[in-house]
Amino acid sequence: MKKILYIDLDNTLVNVQSGIDRLTNAEYSRYEKRLDEVPGVFARMEPISGAIEAFRTLAKSFDTYILSMAPWGNASAWQHKLEWVQEHLGADATGPAYKRLILSHHKHLNRGDFLVDDGMAVGADRFEGELIKFLTPKFADWHTVTRYLLERAETPLRSDPRAKRESRSLRSSDLQTVVSSAR
Repeated sequence: MKKILYIDLDNTLVNVQSGIDRLTNAEYSRYEKRLDEVPGVFARMEPISGAIEAFRTLAKSFDTYILSMAPWGNASAWQHKLEWVQEHLGADATGPAYKRLILSHHKHLNRGDFLVDDGMAVGADRFEGELIKFLTPKFADWHTVTRYLLERAETPLRSDPRAKRESRSLRSSDLQTVVSSAR
């Protein structure tokens, strides 16, 4: 059984600033203190460098889900987050994120082994597994995060200490994919 991995969208897979940079002056003025509520802002965002390749690589070794929060005051964000996932990770059953998007204001209610997130809000700080704090000195980019996780993909599951699984070395082909895409 694969370990469960959750990955946040905003500032983890998605470059939020890229959407903000595309706002009109009128939108920026109207929503100045709440830019995440601009209708359509999430549809304008680009992936973070190396994120898509890392997700595809990690999905081969983990039971991988996207776990994100959508602003309560921006109904279009819920739709656009789904459309973003479909555009960048595939819309059909062959895509690694097909039917694997969870939008919640309570991340701690999801059970799993790892959560990659840039923040501590909406329950990330209370997640029962290991929180991997993205964009910190220890986990500054997707290459580092992918290497760290792949090294832990084949170890016994934390939830079943009796599980006996063979330790396998880090797959260099998987790491090479992430390293090449980050350049």
